[in-house]
Amino acid sequence: MSKMPEVNYLGKNIKLPFKDADYTLDGDNEVEVTNPYSGQKTFLPGFAVAVYDVTTGYNSLAEAYDRQHGYGKSKAWKDVRKGLGWFRRHFPEQYMVLLD
Repeated sequence: MSKMPEVNYLGKNIKLPFKDADYTLDGDNEVEVTNPYSGQKTFLPGFAVAVYDVTTGYNSLAEAYDRQHGYGKSKAWKDVRKGLGWFRRHFPEQYMVLLD
């Protein structure tokens, strides 16, 4: 079993939640992200944008699966919860803007 990736950000080691995500695209560089529903904006380091993208992608997959098979049936919800929990723990203010 491979070890979960980790990043050092602002002097803290942070375990990243998804093994196969590409966390290197923007690294620590700040990226502006907009909530597609509210239009609110916030900034995240690039590695956190990767977590956001994977989490929202799993959410879309889970919702699509559930439309066909019934609410709560998708196994992707586990990964959605993993991403949401990671955000609440490491970026709570951005979580409130983007995911709450």
